[in-house]
Amino acid sequence: MNNYFIVPGLGNSGPEHWQTFFESTGDNFQRIEQKEWDAPDCNDWIATIDKALTGYDLSTVILIGHSLGCTTIAQWAKQYKRIIKGALLVAPSDVENPVYTFPAKGFTPIPADKINFKTIVVASTDDVWVSLTRATLFADNWGSELVNIGAAGHINSASGHFEWHEGLAILKRLG
Repeated sequence: MNNYFIVPGLGNSGPEHWQTFFESTGDNFQRIEQKEWDAPDCNDWIATIDKALTGYDLSTVILIGHSLGCTTIAQWAKQYKRIIKGALLVAPSDVENPVYTFPAKGFTPIPADKINFKTIVVASTDDVWVSLTRATLFADNWGSELVNIGAAGHINSASGHFEWHEGLAILKRLG
């Protein structure tokens, strides 16, 4: 059985977000709770991921990131070099873009290294926080499969992604 860990982005994912829906689908889904959701420090966030995985068979672990959570997973992979089953990286925010003015410390530069486990990047053509060009670059750098779901905004509740069954189907491709 797989163990799924939800890795939200800035501000956490609210009750209508698809990550919350995923979490409700089974006992083997759990959210990684960060201490600081609104002004995060990358070192704290990646340490929290690593601590949450303690005691789990890493070959059963799949991380599910959204937005800044995707960058966090890439930073965690680079720093800790653990090998897990895989990660779903949905709408990875481009924290290097000048429009990203949120108080997030230590998330840049975005890792350009290949991630040493299977990953899928899901992107849209009209996400204000990451262009499709940049999402494609991240996927190429990380060695990820890229899934373009068309005009879907930031793939969050604001863009109508609540019970995101298409996302669950993509998640199943990780095994």
